[in-house]
Amino acid sequence: MIQQGKQNNMDIKAPTFPESITEGTVAQWHKQPGEAVKRDDLLADIETDKVVIEVVAPDNGTLTEVLKAEGEIVESEEVIALFEAGDVAQDEASDMAGSADVIADAQSPGSVSEVDAGASPAARKLAAEAGFDIESVRGSGRDGRVTKEDVAKAIAQIPTEKPVVERASPAPSTAGVDASILSLEAHGEGVERRVPMTRMRASIAKRLVEAQRNPAMLTTFNEIDMSQVMAIRKQYKESFKKKYQVNLGMMSFFIKASVEALKEITQINAFVDGQDIIEHHYYHISVAIGSERGLVVPVIRHADKLSFAGVEEAIVDYVKKINDNRLEISDLEGGTFTISNGGVYGSLLSTPI
Repeated sequence: MIQQGKQNNMDIKAPTFPESITEGTVAQWHKQPGEAVKRDDLLADIETDKVVIEVVAPDNGTLTEVLKAEGEIVESEEVIALFEAGDVAQDEASDMAGSADVIADAQSPGSVSEVDAGASPAARKLAAEAGFDIESVRGSGRDGRVTKEDVAKAIAQIPTEKPVVERASPAPSTAGVDASILSLEAHGEGVERRVPMTRMRASIAKRLVEAQRNPAMLTTFNEIDMSQVMAIRKQYKESFKKKYQVNLGMMSFFIKASVEALKEITQINAFVDGQDIIEHHYYHISVAIGSERGLVVPVIRHADKLSFAGVEEAIVDYVKKINDNRLEISDLEGGTFTISNGGVYGSLLSTPI
């Protein structure tokens, strides 16, 4: 129960999206209705075309109602949940979270319906779409609660000789369900599995196709002598790591060399705008980094002014932000030249788009 004191009912809204982003998708709810939370606790993740944005609790209190379920599309500053601010007794918080579980009816935004507390709304939705019996799933959540991940794992373990033939047609909102299995179906010589793309991966696919369709593409390969670079890395690898707490990798050499080339050949650090060529006399280097959610390209600003250690530290910081879903739109904007290192995947040669 909520202790006596000042109470405030408030709306939980989606964040304000930048002008380049019109909508997002609720990727995951980290808290459930009735659950007590503290100020700045993570409530939900909203996935856009570029980044995952976190929605946090504005104060101590209770998440009272979820208006936008996982997989649903939301617009900038749209209300996605209701929240009641106030001090919550710690010894009763878990009871509140375990006894209440409500979700808004998608057909009637203002209404709520009581649901089975044994499974999350996202888990039931996924099971229904795949035609899977949720009662057979063993929950791994708190108090044995069945999560979306539990259902996905159970569906993935269905024997191929007993596929689920009947399936539901995926609704547009399923594009935001991260790595959830929509259905298994018999097809030709075997079984096919349909997995919806996340909003980010769908955006990546769209832009890759556009990149091939619009610009004049050119690929050229040149061989260079890396022996001195390898010798420097071997000589200073240990002392560099001890002094700066980061590894001396290859990317810092590639970035610093690229910056010197861009200074010498300014037309490469430029773009075409109508009948003009806009040359950049600053060096914001975009670095392609692969993640579980997809490829992102954060920008190392003023790379010409950074030391080797500064470049390596910037890359490490971006990797941490990507893994923690803390990457911001501003981190991806303003690049003037992009570097992609396919060698980390074992590639000998590659033609990045």
